[in-house]
Amino acid sequence: MTRFRVEHLTRYRYGQNVGLNYGETRLLPRDCPGQRVLESRLELDPVADDYRERPDAWGNRVAWFMSRRPHTALSVIAHSLIERTPTPAPKTSPAWESVVASLARPVGDAIAAREFCLESPMIAPLEAATEYARVSFPPGRPLLDAVADLSARIQTDFQYRPRATEIDTPLTEIMQKRHGVCQDFAHLALAGLRGLGLAARYVSGYLETTPPPGQARQLGADATHAWIGVWLPGLGWFDFDPTNGVATGLGHLTLAWGRDYGDVPPFKGVLHGGGSHTLTVGVTVTRLEDEDRAG
Repeated sequence: MTRFRVEHLTRYRYGQNVGLNYGETRLLPRDCPGQRVLESRLELDPVADDYRERPDAWGNRVAWFMSRRPHTALSVIAHSLIERTPTPAPKTSPAWESVVASLARPVGDAIAAREFCLESPMIAPLEAATEYARVSFPPGRPLLDAVADLSARIQTDFQYRPRATEIDTPLTEIMQKRHGVCQDFAHLALAGLRGLGLAARYVSGYLETTPPPGQARQLGADATHAWIGVWLPGLGWFDFDPTNGVATGLGHLTLAWGRDYGDVPPFKGVLHGGGSHTLTVGVTVTRLEDEDRAG
């Protein structure tokens, strides 16, 4: 197993006093296959007058806080200690068409997965995305092989360009200009997979900031990252990172998942006052130790 320490800073500075500040975060990681959260907490400045935690519809950890004392800055630091264990994908997977068929008439675990076949607020049906994905899905190809190929093609065909897009940049523009960030590439993959009738979900999380010696630094490690998960009957979900063109590994740390980015924003809120503001975000992911428990 491998342990990671994560510190995620979000800091707002306001041009005027804020009298009331309501915030909602998804910055506390969740337990999931291959991942166990050993510690997690939020450090708030100013200290919240009210603070609560709850699970959302997908079991993600949501923290809600309220501050009513006047302030000109808000700092939220998420501290987490996460233990990761390798979760290798199966050597073989069913043909993608058979997975589509199982989702068309869902029973058992396919019933819950079916939700992730459908249109979501930020991912509408887009024929261009479906046709782009179809190149990786010839008849009879095993599902995981096809998704791996799609992820690699997105990494090759699209340029990673921070600040080139906004949260609401449409997929049509992403496909036309062939650039974007991890959120855009995840949405593109999801649109294509859902267009083929597959169940695919949006995953938010972190990438290891400094990779092990000899390994290249991956794109998207300076803030929250985004990737996708695809569903296999009876086996659950397997994740791929289209930004880097790979299946996810130990250095991918999961925060939350949903239908698209709109379900899992790391931070959102409402405030009274404040005027203009500046935002600073910083993430550090540090590998602490490797332990072999074999035997």
